Amino acid sequence: MNISRKILQWLVVGFAIILAGCGNQATTVNPPKVVATATVNLPINVNVATVQQLRSRSDVVILDVREQEEYAAGHISKAVLIPLEQLPNRLSELPKDKLIIAVCRSGRRSGLATEFLRQKGFTQSHSMEGGMNAWQQAGYEIEK
Repeated sequence: MNISRKILQWLVVGFAIILAGCGNQATTVNPPKVVATATVNLPINVNVATVQQLRSRSDVVILDVREQEEYAAGHISKAVLIPLEQLPNRLSELPKDKLIIAVCRSGRRSGLATEFLRQKGFTQSHSMEGGMNAWQQAGYEIEK
């Protein structure tokens, strides 16, 4: 795929998300009961309480799509760092058979990452609402 086509694809995805208001509106979701497989029925956007409940499971990957400097300043323990701009070239590093929860600072980039991942066949991809801002406001632990 050539560079201009990739840029166009990102613009279309970004525009669609902006129109849908993804990352701009908070939706409260009751955390689901934790079960033993990655087939948890979750909405695309999940709240921090749900992420806190699911994050220690072996079938869940926390994908941090922020930049290295942001990640170094504080991240969710065991989160995998793949900055958003690198995601298209690093898809092979992510398992399609696990639940992926994308995280960023406020929820915008993780929403873009989730939409992109779903288009690429990662059907159990989700975005953490409010990002690390909401995570820290909730008082959840971060690692540096």
